[in-house]
Formats: sequence, C-alpha cells, structure tokens
Amino acid sequence: MQRRSLLLAAGASLALPTLSLAAAPKASVIIVGGGMAGTTLAKFLRLWDRGIAVTLIDRQPKYVSNIMSSLVLTGQRTVSQLTYTYDSLRRRGVKVVIDEVRAIDVVNARVTLASGAVLQADRVVLAPGIAFEAPAGAYDDQRMPHAWQAGPQTTLLAQQLAAMPENGLAVMSIPPTPYRCPPGPYERACLLADWLRVNKPRAKLLVLDANADFVTEKDNFSSAFFGLHADVIEYRNNVVIESVDAPTMTLYTNTEAITADVINLIPRQRAGRIVTDAGLATANGGRFAPVDVLGYASTAAPRVHVIGDSSATTQPKAGHIANQEAKICADALVRVFNGLPQDTAPVTNSACFSTITQTQASWLTAVFQYDPATRTMVSVPNSSGASDGWSAGHFKDMNTWFSALMADSFA
Repeated sequence: MQRRSLLLAAGASLALPTLSLAAAPKASVIIVGGGMAGTTLAKFLRLWDRGIAVTLIDRQPKYVSNIMSSLVLTGQRTVSQLTYTYDSLRRRGVKVVIDEVRAIDVVNARVTLASGAVLQADRVVLAPGIAFEAPAGAYDDQRMPHAWQAGPQTTLLAQQLAAMPENGLAVMSIPPTPYRCPPGPYERACLLADWLRVNKPRAKLLVLDANADFVTEKDNFSSAFFGLHADVIEYRNNVVIESVDAPTMTLYTNTEAITADVINLIPRQRAGRIVTDAGLATANGGRFAPVDVLGYASTAAPRVHVIGDSSATTQPKAGHIANQEAKICADALVRVFNGLPQDTAPVTNSACFSTITQTQASWLTAVFQYDPATRTMVSVPNSSGASDGWSAGHFKDMNTWFSALMADSFA
C-alpha cells in the first residue's frame, strides 16, 4: 500500500503557493509541444502563478497518449480512449495555438510559425518529444509501422496483425538506447505474444534487440520471454538493422536477412526536429539536448528550456518523467519571474507498469535527486524497485495509475 501510494502521489504538484493574478502579465512563456511535458508545464505555470502569460503551440488539436497504446493492438483500448483535448488549459487561461513551428530564435526567445506569425516571450520551452531516424534502404513506415507515436500507426499495426496469416511471422525491432519508454518494447512483445497465443496460436514473434540485453526490468522480462511466452517469442540480442526493403518485407541485419509477414520496426530516436534545427541537440552524439536539470534550461541557450523526451538527462525517457520534469521547469520559471531563490534539490519519480499478459502486469519505479557534484539527477539509494513477477492486481493498479497521471497533466 505504501508503494502504491507513492506511485499515485508522484503526480502531485510541488508545494509552491499560487500567486495572485497581476493586472498585466509579469512574464510570458511559449511552450512548443502539447504532449505530457508541454501540457503539464502549461497547467502548472498557470496554477502556480496566474500572472504569467502562457502560450502552447502544437501541430495537432488533440493529444493521443503513447502510454497504454499497445493495448490498442490487442483491442483492449481504442485510440479515442487515449485522446485528450486542451480544453482544460484554455479554461485556465492558456492560449492554445494549433500551428507548426518553423524556426526558433534561441537568443531572443522568438518563435516563427508556419502561418507566418512571429511570437515573442521571455522564455521558450521546447517539448516536441522524439523524432525517428529512418533506416537505410527502401523504408516505408506504412509497410513497417513503428506505432511508437500513438495514433494512425497504432491502428495500422493492429490491422496488420489481425490480417496476418494464422501461421505467420511477426518481427519487432528494439532500437539502441536511449529511446522513449525503456520497458515499452519488451512489454509490447509480451502483450502481443499473449494475444497471438489466443488469436493465432501457430504464429511466432521474433524480437530483434539492438542492445546487449534487456535494458530494464530484466528479471520479469526474461522470465516472461523464456518462460511464459517461450512458445511464441524468439529473442535475439545484439541485432542491428542495417537496411530494409519494405516492398519485400525484408530486414537486413548484422547477422542475416529476415523476411516476415508483419514488421513492427521501431527506429532509432533523437530529439524533435525543432530542437535539432535550433542547434541544441549536442549530447548523445548530437541526438538530444543537454540541459541544466535545476530548471531544464538549455546549456547552450539559457532563455530556452528543453523538457521531456528531447532532453538529455540521466532519467528515463517516459511520460511520467516528462510530467515530473515539467513541474521542475514550472517551479524554476515561477521562481525566476518572482525573484525567488532557485530550488537546488529537486526530486523526481519514474513509475510505470508493463503488461506481461492481457490481464496481468508488473511495475517498476525509481526516485531521482539532484547531485550538485555531478549536476545530474541520480537514483536515490534503495529507491529503485520492480515487482516480483506480475499479477492481475498490478494490472488493475496500472489503470488507476494511468488515470491519475493523465488527469494530473490534462484535467
């Protein structure tokens, strides 16, 4: 019960008092990206200081949650059930702009939109999520969908799996770290294996992992792969996809060529395009943006902050962490705009559940705290843990956790 309370309480706001509404905005913030990080930031900036004018920009009028989206593949959830609007932000006084950002002036905190509008603010916060690196060769993400950005690709992959021959072969690829949601590919593999056993009992799932081993929750996933789902899953590690040929549904790897009926190819990932175009993605071989985790300001442009999956930190890239980073950033901006001292000891919690079957789940959690010596977020001793196996009870807790997390960001 104590651990369950920790997971549910992790989305709670920081204990910063709400400041009164000023006659005119004391400061302005532009947020690019309306996912878990951007929406949470917009909400809590307005909750904690209504004197700050907040503008949120996103290309889409609604957000589809990546969390829980693998359940769309098994028919247990729908895309519409994972879709959230920005109505609550509008009610809080956030200006929501549906447009595409074409350029960022990182020195002057200026944003140029596809519509031609140019917006100016005191600070710009980038939260565009991830971008995908297409593999070499004749790649077509309609023939080989990643479904790692929830929406049409999720529906497409579900349709391909349903149409697969009864004795067909499905392939899943896992990219090298860092990527969004470390346990995600492994939990998807488990979920699909359970679904295949019921719906296509002669079918097989081949999992090609570019990493040397399970990157997280090894005990649970290895038990599931090599025990519970051993009759469906074949797992191969250290397999790098070098090129692809979508018309023939063939993957060329560092070990062999593989042809399959369905290929869920999850490409290598990097910061969102706008972060890269702004010249801020200089960490991890130029893939993600280094930041000062006391407030997530870019180390190259102090008036620009980067939160969520595009930032380069020691924390996992996950929706729960994006929510937490957004609150640290909101707290830091409120302090800056009100002349308050900086919080030098932020704490974040990473919590998630993994579906091992269509009715059972495991869980994983960790707490991070700022370390002034390394200027990074480090795992608090004895704070990390995973469930001992999986259960229907954990599956029920997963749904409660998800509802609480999404309400914390979008309600």
